[in-house]
Amino acid sequence: MKLNYKRTFMIGLAFMSISAFWQLYDSLVPKMLDSTFGIKETATGAIMALDNVLALFLLPFFGALSDRVDTRLGKRTPFILFGTFVAVISMMVLPLANEWVNFPLFFIALGMVLLAMSAYRSPAVALMPDLTPKPLRSQANAIINLMGAFGGIFSLLMISLLVPRVDKPNYTLVFLAVALFMVVAVAALVNTVKEKKLSKELADELSDEMEAQRAEDEDAATSEAKKGSKLPKDVFRSMVFLLASIFFWFTAYNAVTTAFSRYAEKVWGLKGGSFANSMMVAMGAAIIAFIPIGFVSSRIGRKKTIIAGIIMITLSYLCGFLFFNYSPWINVVFAITGIGWASINVNSYPMVVEMSRGADIGKYTGIYYTFSMIAQIFTPIFSGFLLEKIHYRTLFPYAVVFSLLSLLTMLNVRHGDSKPPVKEDIIANFDIAD
Repeated sequence: MKLNYKRTFMIGLAFMSISAFWQLYDSLVPKMLDSTFGIKETATGAIMALDNVLALFLLPFFGALSDRVDTRLGKRTPFILFGTFVAVISMMVLPLANEWVNFPLFFIALGMVLLAMSAYRSPAVALMPDLTPKPLRSQANAIINLMGAFGGIFSLLMISLLVPRVDKPNYTLVFLAVALFMVVAVAALVNTVKEKKLSKELADELSDEMEAQRAEDEDAATSEAKKGSKLPKDVFRSMVFLLASIFFWFTAYNAVTTAFSRYAEKVWGLKGGSFANSMMVAMGAAIIAFIPIGFVSSRIGRKKTIIAGIIMITLSYLCGFLFFNYSPWINVVFAITGIGWASINVNSYPMVVEMSRGADIGKYTGIYYTFSMIAQIFTPIFSGFLLEKIHYRTLFPYAVVFSLLSLLTMLNVRHGDSKPPVKEDIIANFDIAD
């Protein structure tokens, strides 16, 4: 059984469009709120946390809703089409409202965009496992993660090229470029991936295997039910420390990514979209690092690789603080940030899975994402408060503190470590929890 790379690439177009939007949103919406509407940093942080608040409730809802519908286009495609349509129309209102300095219109459009993105994110992610046999999903997820990264890089490139380097830039062109990118990506998906037809073909091809897999899953479920879903006390203690680490490193990292566009302007004097270059370096370094990180993990284990990543990313935050003015050397710092973040990201979720084997893996997977989401709700508000009440230069020390806290808690994790085998298929190194 071989992965259909062309089909997987086409399926990944939806995730690529989603990633392109979120990179644009995180980079430019805070700048608009600050420079155009004069929204203070604490309130800006609260607005930037809205997407994560909505995600806690709406992602499971729309994911479950798409499980139950059945149209001639399939289960997921209608959500992807409708969500993209509403998101693209609404997001184009944002730069116009910014030009007109009309905050009520801006806020309404922003709310519509966030609702639209929540409506189709879960169905878009679910499309891959729907149309991919179970043994091939790791490879398929790797391709989709790569496409997501390229979507983010596209937005950063457009920001760098299309946002004028002036005090009050017009963002219409960059929003238009990303909107067209999203439309083209989703149009290509819908025209090449006939969900209804492919689902039927896949079900027919794999009917015998699916029956065997269903029986295997039922046996596993029965076995787990007998074991119970509680972790042993020592393993539970490690799980608590690991979840605390997840909260702390997301608190540090998300604070920097949310505020960096404003920090680069206010502290380093960068105008327009020039801040995006450093973020592109970080993302590119992370992509390049995934394969060597896989080899390192297989040699020294997941825990040591994560600790090395935390040390790297903490040092990068510290170095970021030491730059009083922009220098090309900051790109080296951001490359280290990307490598450190990749080292953490590749290995953290597998440790959660390793500890929860024989218990309730699904439950602890949900808890993993809940802790990361709560951090991304908390940190824009709290870090924004410090930026507003003290100074913008508190950003990197804030990240250092929470990153060091993640190191302290990670050192207390005693279970879930492993040395994963070197992956035969190089592309599989990009299979990470997102």
